[in-house]
Amino acid sequence: MTKHHVRSVEEALEDLSVDPERGLDEAEVRRRREEHGRNRLGEAERASPWKILADQVSNLVIAILAAAAVVSLVMGEIVQMAAILAAIVVNAAIGFVTEWKAVRSMEALRSLGTMQARVRRDGSSATVDSEDLVPGDVVLLDAGDVVTADLRLIEANGLTCDESSLTGESVPVTKTTDAVEPDAPLAERTSMAFKGTAVTGGSGAGVVVATGMQTELGGIARMTSEASEEVTPLEKRLDRLARNLVVVTLIVAAVVAALGWLGGKDLVSMLETAVALAVAAVPEGLPIVATVALARGMWRMARRNALVERLAAVETLGSTSVIFADKTGTLTQNRMRVARLALPGQDEDVSWDEGKRPEEPSPLACRLLEVAALCNNAELEEKDGSGGCPAGTGDPMEIALLHAAAGAGLARDRLLDDQPEEREESFDADTKMMATFHEADGGFRIAVKGAPEAVLEAATEVATDAGDAEALSDAARKDWEARVEAMAAEGYRVLAFAERRADSADADPYEGLTLLGLVGLEDPPRDDVPDAIERCRRAGIRVIMVTGDQPVTAAAIARQVGLAEEPKATVGRDLPKLGKGAEADAHGGLRDNHVFARVSPEQKLDLIRLWQETGAVVAMTGDGVNDAPALKKADVGIAMGKRGTDVAREAADIVLKDDAFPTIVMAVEQGRTIFENIRRFIVYLLSGNLGQVLAVGLCAGVGTPLPLLPLQILYINLVLDVFPALALGVGESPEGIMDRKPRDPKEPVLTRGH
Repeated sequence: MTKHHVRSVEEALEDLSVDPERGLDEAEVRRRREEHGRNRLGEAERASPWKILADQVSNLVIAILAAAAVVSLVMGEIVQMAAILAAIVVNAAIGFVTEWKAVRSMEALRSLGTMQARVRRDGSSATVDSEDLVPGDVVLLDAGDVVTADLRLIEANGLTCDESSLTGESVPVTKTTDAVEPDAPLAERTSMAFKGTAVTGGSGAGVVVATGMQTELGGIARMTSEASEEVTPLEKRLDRLARNLVVVTLIVAAVVAALGWLGGKDLVSMLETAVALAVAAVPEGLPIVATVALARGMWRMARRNALVERLAAVETLGSTSVIFADKTGTLTQNRMRVARLALPGQDEDVSWDEGKRPEEPSPLACRLLEVAALCNNAELEEKDGSGGCPAGTGDPMEIALLHAAAGAGLARDRLLDDQPEEREESFDADTKMMATFHEADGGFRIAVKGAPEAVLEAATEVATDAGDAEALSDAARKDWEARVEAMAAEGYRVLAFAERRADSADADPYEGLTLLGLVGLEDPPRDDVPDAIERCRRAGIRVIMVTGDQPVTAAAIARQVGLAEEPKATVGRDLPKLGKGAEADAHGGLRDNHVFARVSPEQKLDLIRLWQETGAVVAMTGDGVNDAPALKKADVGIAMGKRGTDVAREAADIVLKDDAFPTIVMAVEQGRTIFENIRRFIVYLLSGNLGQVLAVGLCAGVGTPLPLLPLQILYINLVLDVFPALALGVGESPEGIMDRKPRDPKEPVLTRGH
């Protein structure tokens, strides 16, 4: 695929043979649509009910029962045959119901693209169905639009896009028309706008470079449909147990039949004995009890905010040895807040954390926060939405700034009453600053915020405690640059603030600025995450952060939540090709990493495969479109219920209603408990079956009548044994279960000791 992000605007337009002022004509649109097809994602191939039903009856245990039913028919035992067939139907029905889960991820992906787009065709703008877009179409973008194809931007006026569902980037990305480096990860391709993302601010235009399955979203759709769902450890164990039962049954039946034949027994009695042995060896009640035990665990988890879509995933969590955790919203609170202020004349930063901020902020702090509230396009809601979390509309960082100002008694609406806004100089990717003009003292007060390096370069003065300003020397400028680097190294997103006075609203807003200070913003860790990670450590579970965010920010959060004192982080672009996982790991030492930042969907799949190759059982959390392939590939896919996309939720096995990491730890505990319960009731059921096999086999061997007929054995297995087994299958968690290491995925349900 052509790397359109490295091409200049002129080259991109030339590649696609389009005049940006006129766009394509209708004849050319029709020709290109015939060549490239409609702008839609492919539909998933659903597993038919018949295929799922066929999977339920194509196993060895069912084969033994079916053979027994055929023999019963030959012998004329119609009631006995009907009873055996009923057991087969019960087993198949339980499996069918629990596995009847359509693959809907592709349909959810397609829904992202079914909308309208504004295009320039034949020299005029028109609104068309997004499916009608073709490569070369010129698409016009405004705030609130959803991007409906992959675009190479040719105009960008303060354009910002929310790409969190596609890249994991937690804040809107500022777009430009400048070409970027060939190896730039998806999150840093600022010259592109991608299908399925949303325009959060500004305006622009772009030329369509990819449609349908050729888009980045289409690539993820393809990976999601191709990613193979892993067979869960429980399914593997039960399959192994079934195979062993079949072998034992055949051996015992053959030995008994041979002994009977050598003893002169007739064929009919030997066939009846073989049927009885086959029915006795198979624990027909096992699927019923296993399903109830798993379902009860599922109900328990649902009451604690974890919704299970695939029953076997409940137990799989108990075997989990590696958890790939998303940062934003899972380990953190998914809200930006002002955490630190760096003010002139103060060597130490002012902590602005809740409970630590000064009761009476200094005049310099108030001056800075006043500018932060004025130079702002966000709006606060009258009431907070979730227990004090910032609630509002607009850029998350601007919402956080308004809350910080409001905490100091500087509400934006009241400030605007005193200092009405005259005009705004929108954020520009070239200046990296934004300014607003406000009427004040017979002139205009210009409030400025922006990237620290841009504001420091434009500033000529720095504010003082006395309320005036002094010249910003070169030495002082270097000190401020060092403070910026120190805050960034701690994982803060840093903004600088300045102001100036002017007589006219037409004045240059960025000339001769007075620096007011710096603000450090963060998405703070959840309070309960460090304890949950410590519980994982005690349980022998490795937690690894996988995020689309910046590596410095990710490493800082990793330190705060206790992943490691000095987290080892790797950026996506530095990851080796992991097609041969063990060989790549021998060179890269990737399994020692605590953080993977700026990773692509393909790299997430590779990382999961890398750990699975070592025998690890991998759980993966995610919320975005880009997480869907990895959620499907992992042994347990865990999607976020609050902020997760439909695509992620439908690709996952478990959905967290509260998006909280401790909920995962609770689910692991339930999974371990369920396995212990399943092991207990399997030992009970097979102990009973062994008694039946011995009774039938010994009597056949010594030539006495059978003590139990097949119909009676079925009644015992399906009715009498099931209810005591259910009592064993729904027990509570034993003490200390989370202080054990994860079970070996290869450990059978029944060990040699059992």
